[in-house]
Amino acid sequence: MPWNPDIYNQFKNIRYQPFFDLMNLISSENLDNAIDIGCGTGEQTKILSERFPDAQFLGIDSSAEMLQKSLEFKNENLSFKQQTIEELYESDEKWDLIFSNAALQWSDDHEKFFQKLLSLLNENGQFAVQMPVQNENILNQILIQLASEEPFKTQLNSFNRISPVLSLDEYAKMMFDAGLKDLNISIKVYPIIAEDAEELFKFISGSALISYLERLDKTQQEIFTAEFKIRIAEKFERFPAIYPFKRILMYGSR
Repeated sequence: MPWNPDIYNQFKNIRYQPFFDLMNLISSENLDNAIDIGCGTGEQTKILSERFPDAQFLGIDSSAEMLQKSLEFKNENLSFKQQTIEELYESDEKWDLIFSNAALQWSDDHEKFFQKLLSLLNENGQFAVQMPVQNENILNQILIQLASEEPFKTQLNSFNRISPVLSLDEYAKMMFDAGLKDLNISIKVYPIIAEDAEELFKFISGSALISYLERLDKTQQEIFTAEFKIRIAEKFERFPAIYPFKRILMYGSR
């Protein structure tokens, strides 16, 4: 099931604040080339390229559907490419800035994965990454529990995606061991005020829910989503409700 940029962007304002918080940590000093990993539609990469107009930016994403939207954002210092992170590893190119906003949580084995990413930094490079702390967020917890129960466990062939996101301490150590300084690593709550359970369902349906629904047929999808909505309503009890969505932000420079 492909990513749907229209569904994803229904919560653009909510998804953009951590991007701006992360961008504000970046310095223009020694910034000549930069890569945005998991750039999605490319709109945020365009904002980055306008903030740092003297640098060349490349946005990569594995989703052709998301990248189709990026065509309107290309400019003289910004280009896009359909590429996986694994393919990025095969290149010898290094970067003055490795940036990723809400994308790297989809990559497995973060200890090995982040060490490899950090090795792609130039001598004076900067590393700026933001990810949701999925295992601590309520909607993800409900989703994981639901998928572990029958009949869904059998229908999903026991698929259940436990987030690979590590602790602050582990990321701090990897960044320090890679020679990064000026470390700025934190978990921040970005609250979502929801009028009803449907609004919270729509928020997660544009991201984490996709990999579950693509494994189910149409009838199974309908039953799964109906039960998911019921459990969301039960968990939050009354609306309007606050969903304290947690994200980890990390920055460092060589």
